[in-house]
Amino acid sequence: MTDRDRVKQEGLGESEEFLNFQGQLSRAARVDRSILIIGERGSGKELAASRIHYLSGRWDGPLVTLNCAALPPSLIETELFGHEQGAYTGAQGRRKGRFEEAHGGTLFLDEIGLIPLEVQEKILRVVEYGAFERVGSSKPIEVDVRIVGATNADLPKLCEEGRFKRDLLDRLSFEVLFIPPLRERSGDINLLAFYFANRMAMELEIRDNIEFSEDVLAQLNSYVWPGNVRELKNVVERAVYSTDSFPVTQVKFDPFRNPYGDPEQQSGQIGDLGRFKDVIRDQEIAFVQASLEKSRYNQKKAAELLGITYDQFRGLYRKYNDQLSEPD
Repeated sequence: MTDRDRVKQEGLGESEEFLNFQGQLSRAARVDRSILIIGERGSGKELAASRIHYLSGRWDGPLVTLNCAALPPSLIETELFGHEQGAYTGAQGRRKGRFEEAHGGTLFLDEIGLIPLEVQEKILRVVEYGAFERVGSSKPIEVDVRIVGATNADLPKLCEEGRFKRDLLDRLSFEVLFIPPLRERSGDINLLAFYFANRMAMELEIRDNIEFSEDVLAQLNSYVWPGNVRELKNVVERAVYSTDSFPVTQVKFDPFRNPYGDPEQQSGQIGDLGRFKDVIRDQEIAFVQASLEKSRYNQKKAAELLGITYDQFRGLYRKYNDQLSEPD
């Protein structure tokens, strides 16, 4: 499957939130300016960048990607700008960087907030003047590249903390696109679930009619999806491969949940009696967290799920606020 086909097939959705985002993306793609994509993990930032590229006037040029989280900071400069032979110990031969490879096309910088400040300065020069030097060289190289950056970090806050250059942020943010998280895309979960299920069935050469029970569909639609589309894909594919017949009647959201439980709680064994307060605290935190996720972080609904008053829930929430996780 080509990148362009993947963009068409996996960029699925019919919810108002998703369609509005796609409209914003299509409009921004046509203007040859730098764009920032903000989105939670698993929400499809790379897919959005690919769509921007193929909808732009640069569609027949290269689309080059660099995941800044996958490299130590010391290597990001070389990856972006290349190096000359002998530029540093181990630099054998001349090497092109991602900017040169992306000439005439698009450079997608994922997790752009992790780029070191000294490298940000060089990127700023490329944006402003369309030229840079390889590591170990003083000869300028001219390039024509559109930058699309992506992150889930608060870039303005990083600027205030001195960890991201304000001038660079200003030049990269001609448009800032926020990808709607899956939990806000009402109606898209079923569409995506059946799409991923049928793809998994084809891979396994399953010829049965792929269906989900009403209970499973209800579970999929009530889950908060902290890992977004990527997590949904894993959950659905795992369910399809695990079932012996259809419809699918069970899904596993947490593959790390130990089926044998806590050994101290098996066969009525309570364990260390001195841990009474710790166990109670851990259980209260777990119940509060689960009720928040089930209610999509609506505290009144969370209180109803636990069978306690809103004031009682607020007391628990304030008590454990620092230990509760909020949506990404």
